[in-house]
Amino acid sequence: MTDRTTTSPRICPNCDGHASAAITTGGRDRHGHLRTITVDCRACNGTGIARRSPAREGARA
Repeated sequence: MTDRTTTSPRICPNCDGHASAAITTGGRDRHGHLRTITVDCRACNGTGIARRSPAREGARA
């Protein structure tokens, strides 16, 4: 009897699974710390996992 395997989540092709990045703005605050902002991947909304499109699901069935 074969074991059931679960499919692994699909990694987002746009960010390659690295969904969030901290980017420096180039300046420092008065304490000397670098100012950074966190940016999320637009395609996966910061999850790192690509969602299947409904159009592809219908074509596969």
